[in-house]
Amino acid sequence: MTKPDIWYVAFGPDKSIRSDASAAGTVRTTKTFKSEIDAKLFAKQIIAKGWTATAGTLNPHQPKQTIPASKIEQWADPGFAG
Repeated sequence: MTKPDIWYVAFGPDKSIRSDASAAGTVRTTKTFKSEIDAKLFAKQIIAKGWTATAGTLNPHQPKQTIPASKIEQWADPGFAG
């Protein structure tokens, strides 16, 4: 039996920075991951694009964790000094 996905990253263009004309019609998307490390690596890629992201654990995984957009950079890269 394969290990289930337990993490998600929800992402989309930053609506406050409309530098990409194609971003206007883009909606938020969610991708799931089997490990927190994989979710963090993906979140770092999304942040590097200038997009916003949130993350967390999928139900029924315990303990429940939720990472808001305001904390995503610190979560994805603990060495981030911003």
